[in-house]
Amino acid sequence: MIDKLVVFANTLLLPSRLTQMGIMIALAVVAYLIKMYFSPKIHNWMRGLTGRPKWQLRAFVLLHRRMWLIAFVIMIWFVIAVEDNLLNLFPSRYYLLSIVGTIALAWLMVVIVARFIHNAFLRRTVTWGAWIYVTLYFLGQIKTSEQLLDQLAVDLGDFHLSALLILKVLIVTAFLLALARMTSSGITKRIRNNDEISPSMQVLMVKFLQVILYGAAFFIGLKATGFDLTGLAVLSGAIGIGLGFGLQKVVSNLVSGIIILMDKSIKPGDVISLGETFGWINTLGARYASVVTRDGKEYLIPNEDLITNQVVNWSHTNDFVRLDIYFGTAYHDDPHKVRALAREAASGVGRVLLTRPPVCHIVGFGDSSVDYILRFWIIDPTDGLTNIRGNVYLALWDTFKENDISIPFPQREVKIHEGQAK
Repeated sequence: MIDKLVVFANTLLLPSRLTQMGIMIALAVVAYLIKMYFSPKIHNWMRGLTGRPKWQLRAFVLLHRRMWLIAFVIMIWFVIAVEDNLLNLFPSRYYLLSIVGTIALAWLMVVIVARFIHNAFLRRTVTWGAWIYVTLYFLGQIKTSEQLLDQLAVDLGDFHLSALLILKVLIVTAFLLALARMTSSGITKRIRNNDEISPSMQVLMVKFLQVILYGAAFFIGLKATGFDLTGLAVLSGAIGIGLGFGLQKVVSNLVSGIIILMDKSIKPGDVISLGETFGWINTLGARYASVVTRDGKEYLIPNEDLITNQVVNWSHTNDFVRLDIYFGTAYHDDPHKVRALAREAASGVGRVLLTRPPVCHIVGFGDSSVDYILRFWIIDPTDGLTNIRGNVYLALWDTFKENDISIPFPQREVKIHEGQAK
């Protein structure tokens, strides 16, 4: 390979080749000047765009970022076309211009195709790998490079681990993983847009699909490149035994998560209480469930706790929730009137259900008041419980004030008898 490079370097000293190199350097400088002049103008123009489709915005971003390469490709192929049809200056048939123009055009096509990869790291890796490959391909150095990489190897018994094999595994596996990601994203959108599938079953189907697709992509990638999976199976078995003891909690949470998804006891959107935590399920993960409370805190509760502890699911079979509030009125107020006013006040609050009308009962005779309980139903616990209780209390206050119903409070009288004061 080194000998070929020396021969190729000697051919560059020919006058026609030097002329072509000078033209390419000049074109590169002109392309850079074009970029320096037009790039700020295009950037300012792009910042003012609103309401455009995403594909147009992505095309403008590509134009802005690769302006130098686009200008260079256009100019070098213009020079090749002029030389081929009009000038015919180079006896070597513009070899260098053609090969550099072809490689530059291939680089530009790689950049355009790579824009379909959304992951930034993967897109950058694919772009650089494809650039190296197309460069070696058009220079005719693919087989030479393969032989060089295959010589960089370590022999472990009958197993030949070379840099070429590792590179093939990485490329094929990365391609299959990207394909699995695209397939998973498309199917996931269809599953989540299907209203006939319950939320918990949607999560279970998506997780199962991802495990199958990514696992298949990984093992197919290894097998397709000739990687021996026998040793991997033995190694994975040994690692699995070791991890089984050290990751008991992780495995327990994983199994608990699968059980939760299958029995549908908890699903995204449910309002639950676990200990002092009250909120609604945001997401169900493989290891934990995300519970968001009314004050914006997000608790990550292990799936095992949702299985082994007592959980109050306010919206398991339906969204109906009954709330109770307690109050008291003075003894001189008519209890029949108080009960009627309390029901009327609660019925006037927006979120209180009228299909299940409020009820009010006397629950005791206190030291300074007649004690009542007011019960009412709501169907939207995700909108909060404390706020609806507060609204009902406020409605009771206004109604009692309008109807001269008094809410007593404990009072104590202290009498001092004559002759006992000291």
